[in-house]
Amino acid sequence: MEEIIVAPVIIFMLVVAPIWLILHYRSKRQISQGLTEEEYIQLSELSELADKMADRIKTLEAILDAETPDWRDKV
Repeated sequence: MEEIIVAPVIIFMLVVAPIWLILHYRSKRQISQGLTEEEYIQLSELSELADKMADRIKTLEAILDAETPDWRDKV
């Protein structure tokens, strides 16, 4: 019975575990380094777009409030 378990454990320890550890710590290092310059630029652009969209929504809501005061009840 032990012979059946020993072989997969040895294979796991010699092949899978080192690869798993290397990939795990590589991803941890990349996460801890933070955003790249390209990612930061993209995040800034998305933030600006979100701000513009929020302003447009406020404007649309103001228009709807003026034209149809009870529009929120219909939604």
